[in-house]
Amino acid sequence: MGQGLWRVARNQQLQQEVYSEQGYLSREQSRRMAASNISNSSHRKQVQGGIDIYHLLKARKSKEQEGFINLEMLPPELSFTILSYLNATDLCLASCVWQDLANDELLWQGLCKSTWGHCSIYNKNPPLGFSFRKLYMQLDEGSLTFNANPDEGVNYFMSKGILDDSSKEIAKFIFCTRTLNWKKLRIYLDERRDVLDDLVTLHNFRNQFLPNALREFFRHIHAPEERGEYLETLITKFSHRFCACNPDLMRELGLSPAGKGQADWDEGGFVFFLFLPDAVYVLCYSLILLSIDLTSPHVKNKMSKREFIRNTRRAAQNISEDFVGHLYDNIYLIGHVAA
Repeated sequence: MGQGLWRVARNQQLQQEVYSEQGYLSREQSRRMAASNISNSSHRKQVQGGIDIYHLLKARKSKEQEGFINLEMLPPELSFTILSYLNATDLCLASCVWQDLANDELLWQGLCKSTWGHCSIYNKNPPLGFSFRKLYMQLDEGSLTFNANPDEGVNYFMSKGILDDSSKEIAKFIFCTRTLNWKKLRIYLDERRDVLDDLVTLHNFRNQFLPNALREFFRHIHAPEERGEYLETLITKFSHRFCACNPDLMRELGLSPAGKGQADWDEGGFVFFLFLPDAVYVLCYSLILLSIDLTSPHVKNKMSKREFIRNTRRAAQNISEDFVGHLYDNIYLIGHVAA
């Protein structure tokens, strides 16, 4: 009898503990939900400013509102930021929906200057009825014309007042534009050496390692596919420009100053030390040949570092061995200088 009463009392005690634990959990859950609601409401209050952006993004009740939000309902700064990521084709399509926003001059000005970095018309007072959207269409048409016939393309730009009839202006336009066909551009520069001279002058090779500077040079002025007079002209112009940008650096490498040849004797006899541009010219040719040797799948026996140093210093013995070794490492690790 006593054991039965004890069991009944024990069961009642256990049920009370379970009920109290469940009550605690439900109260804790209610308290967390209330805190979450307060946090969400405070967040919405912080987001609100003039126009409740949070409400605009969340309040989509009908199926028509489930797509992209109407940009006209957003602040102008946010709308222009979204549209600035579009290209010209998408921006024209966007103008069918948001005409005032997508036709804004700042958007089209950004498209023009990001594709064609320099035009003479940028620095002039705009004529009556000027718009950057119309200018973009003209620049695009002129680029397509240039890629078919370079002379006709340049004449088109001049006829529209986009470019001045000046070799420096044409060189700046080419330097800041990436939409021109490099094969047509190479033909044009081969014919217009005055534009080529101004284009070379626009490069700044200050404190650049020689192979990296040569890569940058050939990114703007593409090397011909075969050896010839034009390649020699490019390397000669690059050598003089590189020396003009780095006079102190070249002296530190032990090269003779430009215009002052030196002569000396070594164990093998009389050695004439090259002029500074001539030494850079020899190094450039060595780098091009090494690039072909290391990257071409047709060359089975690749040139070693020791062979490159020996061959290069035979042509220019006043160049330090360590410097030539660094040249080899750069080509081996990074790749072709004229790719």
